Amino acid sequence: MTLPAAAAHLAGFAGLLRAAGFPVAPEQTVAFLEAVRLLGPRSMEDIRQAASATLSPRPERHAEFETLLRAWFWGEGNAVADGESDEETRIKDDRSGPERQPAPEKHEAAGETASAAERLAVRQFASGEPAADFAGAMPRRRSFRHVRARHGGLDLRKSLRAIVRADGDIPRPALRRRPLVQRRIVLLIDISGSMKLHTQEHLKLAHAVVRHADRAEVFTLGTRLTRITAPLRIADQDRALARVAETVEDWDGGTRIGPTLLALLSVPRFAAFARGAAVVLLSDGLERGGHAEMEQAFRRLKARAFRLSLLTPLAADPRFKPRTAALRAVLPHLDDLGDGSSTASVAEFILSIARRSKTASEVWREVS
Repeated sequence: MTLPAAAAHLAGFAGLLRAAGFPVAPEQTVAFLEAVRLLGPRSMEDIRQAASATLSPRPERHAEFETLLRAWFWGEGNAVADGESDEETRIKDDRSGPERQPAPEKHEAAGETASAAERLAVRQFASGEPAADFAGAMPRRRSFRHVRARHGGLDLRKSLRAIVRADGDIPRPALRRRPLVQRRIVLLIDISGSMKLHTQEHLKLAHAVVRHADRAEVFTLGTRLTRITAPLRIADQDRALARVAETVEDWDGGTRIGPTLLALLSVPRFAAFARGAAVVLLSDGLERGGHAEMEQAFRRLKARAFRLSLLTPLAADPRFKPRTAALRAVLPHLDDLGDGSSTASVAEFILSIARRSKTASEVWREVS
């Protein structure tokens, strides 16, 4: 649906807030537009009050909120960098991650190719799709909804209604059950410069997962967060990857695993994807600078997810051990820390994800 020009500009302010790291839900944007409509508006002060009431900035970020508000509606300062509207952001599947300055670097022997600097670029991909049957391989859970069944528990409500309709006679009781449904799989693909050699094969595998799994979501992580599920639903792989290449803007740039994962968790509809899901991060796990945000993000993801896994190309080396400070910090929150060096290894892991296994801490404690 195309918004009127005035409404699109108002909705665009919500997109600007998300790009600056404010957790603004779609429901808040709707409430903001409704508040402006109810107020008239008679002046810009009405718009400011509607934004403050519905978009709810935290007290410590109120000054930043006011600066962005004046920059967007009054044109003061340089806070509006790209002028994207909320609708445009949704089409590109929401670059809602906070864009922060690079943190001071620390030397890590295994992380010399990782960077926190942002680099915008485009990519082209070769054709060819990995062959794997993902149907039926995903973990399952009991649905929260009931369906009619010939065998199962008593559906008391329907049975009582049937008794009332039959004037007190006892007809055949209605039965119901909760069917098994596939748990959602969430693929998080690191597209930073240190993962450049693996990006193409990971995206091809993600296309196969989205096409064949019942419920799947895919995000790219670099210096920004981009949801690419919709482009990957295109049946033709070449067209799907071409659309992904147009959608994502931070190819082969720096690494901000912690901030981008926290950005995902700050958007309610994105955070809901991880609830009860199998979350798989395809990354080398090399976070430059401090790793406190990365550890916090993994801890919060673990609290939501059914299973949290990190597949790194570095694990293909027999000498690999989780020695970096970042990997040591997130290891207690991981169910799996495995090999992500090839399409075959990643596909094999996804096909076995429904089976129980030892936690990452147990496995790597035995290896050590």
